Amino acid sequence: MPVDLAIVGSGFGGSILAMVARRLGLRVALLERGRHPRFAIGESSSPLAGILIEQLADRYDLPRLKPLAAFGAWQRAYPGVGCGLKRGFTYFKHDAGRPFAVAADRSNQLLVAASPHDEISDTHWLRADVDAFLMREAVALGTEYADEVALDAVEWSAAGLPVLTGRRHRAPFRLEARGVVDATGPRGFLGRALAIEPRPFDGYPGTQALFSHFTDVARCDEMPDYAGAGVPADAPPYPIDDAALHHVFDGGWMWVLRFGNGVTSAGVAVVDMLAEDLRVADGEPAWQRLLARFPTVRAQFAEARPTRRFDWMPRLSYRAASAAGPRWALLPSAAAFIDPLFSTGFPLTLLGIERLASLLASGAFFDDPASLEVYSATTLAEADHTARFVAGCYAGFPRFDDFVQYSMFYFAAASYAEMARRVAPGRVAAGFLRAGDPAFASAMRGLSPAVAPEPLSADRVRGAVDAVNIAGLCDPGKKNWYGADAADAIAGAHKLGVAPATVASALAALGL
Repeated sequence: MPVDLAIVGSGFGGSILAMVARRLGLRVALLERGRHPRFAIGESSSPLAGILIEQLADRYDLPRLKPLAAFGAWQRAYPGVGCGLKRGFTYFKHDAGRPFAVAADRSNQLLVAASPHDEISDTHWLRADVDAFLMREAVALGTEYADEVALDAVEWSAAGLPVLTGRRHRAPFRLEARGVVDATGPRGFLGRALAIEPRPFDGYPGTQALFSHFTDVARCDEMPDYAGAGVPADAPPYPIDDAALHHVFDGGWMWVLRFGNGVTSAGVAVVDMLAEDLRVADGEPAWQRLLARFPTVRAQFAEARPTRRFDWMPRLSYRAASAAGPRWALLPSAAAFIDPLFSTGFPLTLLGIERLASLLASGAFFDDPASLEVYSATTLAEADHTARFVAGCYAGFPRFDDFVQYSMFYFAAASYAEMARRVAPGRVAAGFLRAGDPAFASAMRGLSPAVAPEPLSADRVRGAVDAVNIAGLCDPGKKNWYGADAADAIAGAHKLGVAPATVASALAALGL
């Protein structure tokens, strides 16, 4: 007898979808190529990801999922599941061959808070821990789990059902299902089995990545080069290292994500020209060549030691030509991948889970191909929209103020979406990064540093995001430091179509 839903890939997306499907009463098989615990990238959450986890947990009666939505609840519920504190997004602009020095007007840095205190903070996910935990939770709910499954094909039964075939422990493996979801990531199983054509993002630069995990990475707030960039006496919106920390330079950027166990995730994403110059395929020697170019970053990693081998991704971005068809679908993480610059992977994946859950609940996943076509179109449209934004950010790196101004499109849209989900659900239909808002999307496209020959106008960006700016962004008086201020959200209540008291009540429920 076939299972109702086969999910290929037991990372966080596949396991959460399995949990939801079990709550819907479906018989679910979760298939894993490797074994847990195993290394994975995609490690940084966001406020929108947090509220999506909350809402999925509430909607589908998954109380053990809900603590993952915020740092405080996570630490109380699951102190043994590795995570790190993420209070915001920190960016520093570096010039090759020169130590970082804080500009008096803070023009070479950007700090944007995602939360006002640790309790409701976002998190970095130690994926080896988190993915294993979520897989076990899915199994506890009755999911049928099999690891070390090497799938090589999908066929179709006489009844039109997908049949997955391959091998497990040297024996033939066969599984028939009413439907199948690929949660294996870009260039994954269904993409290969169905020969789905990859289609590059229009106008997006070729990029490569090199990354590992480290111990003994120094904190920037303890380094003299960053004095004045967020030391306590300077009253930053949050501790600058308790964040998704980004070192930005011409042609790319580095991430530094701290977990609570002393391990730090770090890596670089660079355009092809710089990747070739650094010879990033060499792994650790290429990492050392990059550090040698930026003295302050080199000092931060002076005592650092990798805990595992370096991974090289020769092509970071990926887009499939289709994300769904009759009785099959790709999670957004399998349909497209752009860049981790703004931690977009988690919310995009969770939005896909939310949409697929609705189709599973109604039965449309199994008997309404048109609904899956809509899912595919929405998933890829959001990926294309996000890729246009990230391409603009890369183009803005050499003129850091252009990057700062252009980033306001993301922070305005993300903060608006989070609050809208709390107080004005009807306002969330515009989709991720407001891909479905024609005016916003058009302005974001037209003002992109990737297409605009002149320096970006702060006034034009301010006007373009004003309708959704409820976070006090685009204020030159703040000199690139943006705290999480409840007063800004309350003052912007009319943009959400609700009374100020409604926003105030939602914030009070969060302890603000």
